[in-house]
Amino acid sequence: MKFKEITTCMIVVALTSTTTVHSQAKHSRLLNHESKIEAIIKGMTLEEKIAMLHGKNMFSSEGIPRLGIADIEYADGPFGIREEMEPHSWNSAHLTTDSATFFPTGSALAATWSTEWAYAYGRGMSREARLRGKDMILGPAINIQRIPTGGRTYEYLSEDPLLSGMLAVAYTKGSQDDGTAVCLKHFALNNQEEARGYVDVRISDRAMHEIYLRPFEMAVRDGDAWGVMAAYNKVNGRWCSENKHLQTTVLREQWGFPGMVISDWGGVHSTVDAVTSGMNVEMPGSRFMGQALLDSVKAGKVSEDVIDQRVKEILRVRLTVKPIDKAVANSKPVGNEEEMTTALEVARRSIVLLKNEKLLPIDTRRVRTIAVIGENALTKMALGGVGAGVKTRREITPYEGLKQKLGNSVKLTYAKGYKGFDRDSRNRRQDPIQKADPQLVDEAVKVAQAADIVLFFAGNNREVETEGSDRKTITLPSGQDELAEALAKANPKLITVIVSGGPVDVSTVSKVSGALIASWFNGSMGGQALAEVLTGEISPSGKLPMTWPKKLEDVPAYATGTYPQKMENSNQGDIFVDLTRNRSNDRRQQLIANYAEEDLVGYRWYDEKKVAVAYPFGFGLSYAKFQYSDLKVKTVGESLEVSFMLTNRSAIDAEEVTQVYISRQGSAISRPVKELKGFHRVALKAGERQHITIPIRRADLCHWDETTQDWKLEHGKMTVFVGGSSDKLVLKAKTKL
Repeated sequence: MKFKEITTCMIVVALTSTTTVHSQAKHSRLLNHESKIEAIIKGMTLEEKIAMLHGKNMFSSEGIPRLGIADIEYADGPFGIREEMEPHSWNSAHLTTDSATFFPTGSALAATWSTEWAYAYGRGMSREARLRGKDMILGPAINIQRIPTGGRTYEYLSEDPLLSGMLAVAYTKGSQDDGTAVCLKHFALNNQEEARGYVDVRISDRAMHEIYLRPFEMAVRDGDAWGVMAAYNKVNGRWCSENKHLQTTVLREQWGFPGMVISDWGGVHSTVDAVTSGMNVEMPGSRFMGQALLDSVKAGKVSEDVIDQRVKEILRVRLTVKPIDKAVANSKPVGNEEEMTTALEVARRSIVLLKNEKLLPIDTRRVRTIAVIGENALTKMALGGVGAGVKTRREITPYEGLKQKLGNSVKLTYAKGYKGFDRDSRNRRQDPIQKADPQLVDEAVKVAQAADIVLFFAGNNREVETEGSDRKTITLPSGQDELAEALAKANPKLITVIVSGGPVDVSTVSKVSGALIASWFNGSMGGQALAEVLTGEISPSGKLPMTWPKKLEDVPAYATGTYPQKMENSNQGDIFVDLTRNRSNDRRQQLIANYAEEDLVGYRWYDEKKVAVAYPFGFGLSYAKFQYSDLKVKTVGESLEVSFMLTNRSAIDAEEVTQVYISRQGSAISRPVKELKGFHRVALKAGERQHITIPIRRADLCHWDETTQDWKLEHGKMTVFVGGSSDKLVLKAKTKL
């Protein structure tokens, strides 16, 4: 097999940051205009100041027209710039110039385990945002994947805070180095979509900082993020939009954040508490931070000094991000080759090979007919469900990718196999879990019987996985398990491709398939990337950024009985959906989400409880064979330097994601069995041997001390593990700090 040369991003994100968690944020570029901002504020009227603190249009907030200071324009969507909307509605503006690249979604980016490509991804998003006249991207979305059924699992990155944090830092730097502010979301603990607008998360301070806040902290301190979006939910009794502990104590005082906080759309619940806790901009309207705020200042309930501080934080962003003239915005085509290439490179590295019994790569010298089964082979994933989508100029489906790659050398035959869950089904609140359609199964079986091999495209779509609601199960929808069993009987050479944003129950398809692949919602170029992997042009190198459980009952939030919460009225609706339909969301049952598993999220739980999983965190096979050897661990001050040899013991070029985990012995505090503390993606030519060094920062060896309200390093013994998956750590060494 000959593998395509994989291009390398010109700018590499270093893994050797010396920032410690005890330091304040590095000097932010936002602080370069302080004297000018002070002068501007002194010349403003109170009314002008208040006008900046709430939405002007659906995706913009007010500047200072009299002084020539532009509005702030927001770009919805962390994986592609959303189409233009009418100023005061959710209706499309129906432009012909507002297309964009559909980048692979968050879980796909995370499956690359690549800070280099996360940087390129953020830069690509910024380049398109600039062409579209945007100042701030509403992303990256970096909440921890607490539950595999989460409606935005596909949008978020990982179950692990270090992996999420490193990628968030790189995305942030890529975007802001190019000139567009990021808006980290959703701050904080928005880990479920069901009841997100009225759930109160109860969690210990240590678990909150170590797991759920850590990616945000890294993006603020190491990435100098300029914007943060407050989540819909409550945390420990207070709405995130008016949570002084989160917005002031943690974000501004502990982390030194100088930028601006905006609300999620419709997520503000008060006037005085919101503005005094740290909220800068209410979006998209002015219910609480418009006339009500003006009246509160005039009545002496809110000091004008507080207003001045909120305006200052906005102006820091406005003066740092160069505005785009409205006459120039949306005048040039978006979705250009450079960004499409970035989307392709990310997609190539995200595909995870879960199982392979010598069916892959497809030998096109012997295979003459391939049966392509399943609606997901043709379904486009840029749009769908509730929330942001991308009006992309191009999206190569899996079927199109195969057709382009194989040409006329191999015959492709197609059968639908199942009817996917669509918008009409979701609006009628149907259950995606349905029995197989006998007629569609019969048609698929006949096509499978006549082929040399079968490619079955299973999984979900953007109507099944959607903002505003969580899946009720991880069972494959539309009778796909029954269909898979029928296909395997018809033709034992069955390859199943799971198209989804998060874990699904693969117990049936894994058993009957000779090969199994996770290909995600993989963007505009996803079909091409998948075809390259299937045909052996590129070796699969993605690694799972989250655990795939055997069954839902094994997941910590389900095992502890803390999710789903019991609702008296299951028809309470969703806060965002109600906003788009002009319905009130004020009177709802308040639910408690008790994070009883504390820091034992994802693989930490399965390790501790010795629960077997379908596929573990960090798992991913390759067509190549890698050998790890010669592990050495060096103490550098209060940090570690882990080095080892990696050898590609095969005749093909390939990439591998090396992973470092640490276990602490004799700790005075409770700790997981092991935790990810470092990783590095490396490309090796056939037969190449390379010395790898991964620095483990002091910052990532600390734990949160609830007494001192600070990070603390515990000295003592530890074991360092190295390998290509959390369940296959072939090297081990003991050390001491």
